[in-house]
Amino acid sequence: MTLAKAYVVIAKENNNLQLAWDFSAQIRGCQLLLSKAATRGSEVTMEEAEPIIRQLSLLIYQAKELHYDSATMIMKLKAQIQALEDRANAATIQSTTFGQLAAEAVPKGLYCFGTMLSKEWSKIHKLQKYMDQQNLSPKLTDKKLYHFCVFSDNVLATSVVVNSTVQNADHPEQLVFHVVTDEINHGAMQAWFAMNDYRGATIEVQNVDDFNWLNASYVPVLKQLRDEETQSYYFKGSPDMKSAIKFRNPKYLSMLNHLRFYIPEVYPALEKVVFLDDDVVVQKDLTPLYSIDLHGNVNGAVETCLETFHRYHKYLNFSHPMIRSHFDADACGWAFGMNVFDLVAWKKLNVTSRYHYWQEQNVDRTLWKLGTLPPGLLTFYGLTEPLDRRWHILGLGYDPNVDMQLIESGAVLHYNGNMKPWLKLAMNRYKPFWEKYVNYLHPLLRKCNIH
Repeated sequence: MTLAKAYVVIAKENNNLQLAWDFSAQIRGCQLLLSKAATRGSEVTMEEAEPIIRQLSLLIYQAKELHYDSATMIMKLKAQIQALEDRANAATIQSTTFGQLAAEAVPKGLYCFGTMLSKEWSKIHKLQKYMDQQNLSPKLTDKKLYHFCVFSDNVLATSVVVNSTVQNADHPEQLVFHVVTDEINHGAMQAWFAMNDYRGATIEVQNVDDFNWLNASYVPVLKQLRDEETQSYYFKGSPDMKSAIKFRNPKYLSMLNHLRFYIPEVYPALEKVVFLDDDVVVQKDLTPLYSIDLHGNVNGAVETCLETFHRYHKYLNFSHPMIRSHFDADACGWAFGMNVFDLVAWKKLNVTSRYHYWQEQNVDRTLWKLGTLPPGLLTFYGLTEPLDRRWHILGLGYDPNVDMQLIESGAVLHYNGNMKPWLKLAMNRYKPFWEKYVNYLHPLLRKCNIH
């Protein structure tokens, strides 16, 4: 009877409803016979059981003739499961690809915004004169002031970083922002900061393409990008379709992304800076960061190893002997995005040379695959001072479950991940923290339909 019940399910799966009904009828007859036997308190006789057994045997024979036996059904089910897994994998890859493309694409509104600002910059000489004064201000090298650097090609995002920092500062006139962008956005970035008020803060905007010392003979990344095999790797992707789209992300090729390893050379007169990514928003006064004792370390950063997958083995290839012999696989990872850098200690320990060394060792990408965090973990290994977690709250660009109480107590919120707050991909739960520092009533934002 147990086998008959299995065949009822199998017959229905194959849309053979007549056979399923026949099996069900015999099962009901068998159950009725057992009930009668239990009621009268005696065993089922052979004469009673034989007709049902004969009919069930006949039906089972018919089912096997139709290849409804268990072995065949198991093979069919395995094939169906494999087909479903293939479809799920294809859908996952497609979703990842579309999500990555959406994250990389410049929204129409932001493109319009940059174009309009460039137009304003070219025709309004008052803006150019103002920025010339800013770029020559003695405050830019005043070691008594609080210096922040932001490297970005996104005008609106950089504006939020600066605006949120000054709005929450106790003494905004003591803040100095060092912004570096690319040649395409240089005029637009300068125009925006010239036409808006930032409570007396000093803001300089430089063009990364003017740094002539950043060339292939000095910078390993630029040298490697000239290599034909490296170009193929980044621009043609990888056989692994799940990760191929990541390799074509422009940020991994941008010198703005790697400029963080050259801060002492960009600002040789400074002794300490706070580095901010362009996908953060500031909620507290950041000047107390300058009072934190780094105990001789170069980098002050928030550690991310509350979960085991944020330890060094997550980012680096510990099967490689160079990695295995130099680093602890369980060492705690940390985050770029809000970092305090002691530039005196940096130059003393020649940290940029350490970065160059590891970049040159990874020319075949066997130490790590991509990004700036892995070489950062190697470069600042043993040189990083852990900061209180509340200084830097991560995950707002990918994690829908960040503790709201932690967010509200955080000094810097980081939208790391694909769901940036200026994209339609952004999570509505976190977007208001960023939007409160955007003046959507500004004529240029309204004209470009940014809302």
